[in-house]
Amino acid sequence: MSKKYILALDQGTTSSRAIIFNHSGEIISVAQKPFQQYFPKAGWVEHDAQEIWSTQSSVAAEVVAQTDLDAQDIEAIGITNQRETTVVWDTETQQPIHRAIVWQDRRTSDYCEELKAAGHADMIRDKTGLIIDAYFSATKLKWILDNVEGAREKAAAGRLKFGTVDSWLIYKFTKGATHATDITNASRTMLYNIHDQCWDQELLDLFDIPAEMMPEVKSNSEVFGETANTLFPIPITGVAGDQQSALFGQMCLERGMAKTTYGTGCFLVMNTGEEAVQSDNNLLTTVAWKLDDKVTYALEGSVFIGGAAIQWLRDGLGLLSDAADSEAMATAVEDNDGVYFVPALSGLAAPYWDQFARGTLVGLTRGTTKNHIVRAALEGIAYQVADVLKAMEQDMQSETKEMRVDGGAVKNNFMMQFQADILRSQVIRPKVMETTAMGAAYLAGLATGYWKSIDDIQSQWQVDREFDPEMESEAADQLLKRWHAAVERSRGWEKTNEN
Repeated sequence: MSKKYILALDQGTTSSRAIIFNHSGEIISVAQKPFQQYFPKAGWVEHDAQEIWSTQSSVAAEVVAQTDLDAQDIEAIGITNQRETTVVWDTETQQPIHRAIVWQDRRTSDYCEELKAAGHADMIRDKTGLIIDAYFSATKLKWILDNVEGAREKAAAGRLKFGTVDSWLIYKFTKGATHATDITNASRTMLYNIHDQCWDQELLDLFDIPAEMMPEVKSNSEVFGETANTLFPIPITGVAGDQQSALFGQMCLERGMAKTTYGTGCFLVMNTGEEAVQSDNNLLTTVAWKLDDKVTYALEGSVFIGGAAIQWLRDGLGLLSDAADSEAMATAVEDNDGVYFVPALSGLAAPYWDQFARGTLVGLTRGTTKNHIVRAALEGIAYQVADVLKAMEQDMQSETKEMRVDGGAVKNNFMMQFQADILRSQVIRPKVMETTAMGAAYLAGLATGYWKSIDDIQSQWQVDREFDPEMESEAADQLLKRWHAAVERSRGWEKTNEN
């Protein structure tokens, strides 16, 4: 068995990757391709679903080709994906009827306000664990049906299918044989009842979505289908949304264990065990995973703009040529010199949920340099995570002693140390930071018996570095106080355009 390998497909917001893992959980090979981001209007973010498919399928072939392996050496495929991003396609043409609407997209913000005003918030929260927001798939799907010519007629005729990115990839890899999703991705659509574990007819009716469009919902570790694009069919046996996959890959298997993934956004997820904890602090209740008919739940706080803030400073403002330069620039100055950057470039997510907030840079003086601004951006990412963790601790009525971290930005030692200082808790970086892909690989391998049990894989998680708080508590509290003052200045900004 150990001579075979697991192929993990990690379909992210800005690139598609493929990683081959061996039985010891070690990375054998990696392939990655970026794809284009489309911004047709202010607040709109789109992807070409066909390009997602082409980049993901090509890196899957590439990662195998750049080793000495053949397709028959792959035991199984695990898929993890950007969540909430919405694809609708025509089964007759097998083509999308519109670009994929990305999780960051805000075009349905006004409609979300109408839903709240109509009194639907409590019902939706009780069924789905989610807050009404343009972030989730339901309003994006409704927008496509309402705005693409002929979409409603095709949907009524049974020609259209909806899927989050995992469903789209499974459909394409199986050449249309399988239209399915997993329970974690389903739980992010605002259409799935996380308690009854089914698509909720009341919600489908509210959004005027035909039930026939919806994929079959499976657990996270079972056979979804087989690839029909290779000489040797390979079973797809593990699927999970990226944040739940990272929670599993980080081996946060017990209630109260938490991780933060620092990617385009930041996502803090805490295992709450078999209890679906309802948040009093604007966090989301979601499904962590389902294994052997047992559902594990989680609390989640999402930060829309994490690493994307540094990308914007690089690509939008030209303040740095490479994101990796941010650490040296931040440490080139003694402190932030009173500069605070609230990166609400797509509104503010948890715990504020202000879709009308906008990015704010305050505290500028003649002495401000680009190094101060870059440092403020890194600190702004850490402050957002701290706000989410504080809300989570209040919901759980307990303090978090450690935070496991992953994602590209955790290589930045300055930010990780600052994060530990602001959280007042230990931040732990694992040796293998590809925990999102690793989670998908583990789920796939467990389904086939490649790994016999969770105990078989738990020892594979190892620590690279631990960051302990070094800053005095009073200093950390003062920084947080100023940060919260900056946040207040960013909130509701877009609404001021109405006056």
